[in-house]
Amino acid sequence: MTDVNLERLKKLDCATLSDAMDKLGIEGVCRGIKPRDQKVSMAGRAFTILYGPIDPVAPGTVGDYIDDLAPGTVVVLDNGGREDCTVWGDILTMVASHKGLAGTVIDGPCRDVHLCLSLGYPIYSRSYSMKTGKDRVQVDAVQVPVNIGDARVSPGDLLRGDSDGVVVLPRAREDEILDVAEAIEVAEEKIREAVRAGKSLREARAALGYHALQSKPRA
Repeated sequence: MTDVNLERLKKLDCATLSDAMDKLGIEGVCRGIKPRDQKVSMAGRAFTILYGPIDPVAPGTVGDYIDDLAPGTVVVLDNGGREDCTVWGDILTMVASHKGLAGTVIDGPCRDVHLCLSLGYPIYSRSYSMKTGKDRVQVDAVQVPVNIGDARVSPGDLLRGDSDGVVVLPRAREDEILDVAEAIEVAEEKIREAVRAGKSLREARAALGYHALQSKPRA
C-alpha cells in the first residue's frame, strides 16, 4: 500500500517544512543534527531506540535490531547527545544500505564515515568519532518516544533529511503540516516565476505575502 504522506514529504525540503511547523507552532527541527554527506537526502518513518549508560550489574548490548527493519525505515537512535561513544558504525551502515533503509538519525556521534560516503547511505548525526559504544551504553528501550535535538520522535513519525539537517513531523499532525508546507512551496514558486517574468523581488514578495508565510495566524 502506498504511503501517500510519505510521497508528499519526498517533494518538500526541510526549510519549507520548518516554516510550516513555525506557522503551526510545532517544534520539529532536530537541532544540532547534521548530514554526514551533503549530497544525499532521506524520507521515511521512524523506528526508535533509546540508549542509556551500561548497567554494571546486568549489562545489555548496543542492539541487534537491524535485521527486523523493513526497507524505507529511518533508524532513530537517541544516545542522549553524548559525544564520548558511538552507536552506529560500518557494519550497520553496510546492512542498512543493503536492506534499503531510508537513513539513520543519531543524537550523538557515528563512526566509519567513509562507508556511508562511498555507499551514499544517509546518516545524520550530532558528530562523528571512533570510540565504540560497546561496554559504555546499552539499549534501554525500543520503539518508544525519544528526543533528537530539540524534537520529540515517536515510532512511525515521518522524518525528512536533506543538506540542511532533519525535521520530524508528529504523526498526529502530519496532514496539517504537509498541507501548509505545500501551500508555502506554491507561493514561493510563484515568487520565483514573477521574478523570472521581470518583477522585482520586492514586488513579488509583497504580492504573495512572503514575509508572513511562516507566521502564526493572529488571534
